[in-house]
Amino acid sequence: MKGIDEVKAAQIKAALELGRRATKLPRPERPIVRSPAEAANLLMPEMCNLEQEHTRAILLNTRNHVLSMPTIYIGNLNSTVIRVAELFRAGIRQNAASIIVAHNHPSGDPAPSPEDVVITRKVVEAGELLGIEVLDHIIIGRNSFVSLKERGLVFE
Repeated sequence: MKGIDEVKAAQIKAALELGRRATKLPRPERPIVRSPAEAANLLMPEMCNLEQEHTRAILLNTRNHVLSMPTIYIGNLNSTVIRVAELFRAGIRQNAASIIVAHNHPSGDPAPSPEDVVITRKVVEAGELLGIEVLDHIIIGRNSFVSLKERGLVFE
């Protein structure tokens, strides 16, 4: 072609070959969440020793493969203010089918507070309106966790 010498042609050919090979590489497997324990195990290594409350979301596709696990809020020693809309922002952007909410208790005791139950109700209601199912709310303590769903709180 006019304006493309042998060196440039070789570069273009190499770039196309790299692209072809890249499409044949196996995609890394996304974790699948089938239980509250699996969800907790994804986050516990990072969250069990935090000195402040962190709220995260596990965003899942229709087959429960993890899309991402963004941090939504960082609070203080014993509380965080959660704006329900913020929990769903990333899920809406990534077209998540469902979400698992998780936060830690820096005290190490994962027992849910009355506020945890209230906010979970609000989150579940918002998820119903948005068409994003809230599968659970996991509270992470020191090397332990509580699933509000397993406890029969909020979820029916």
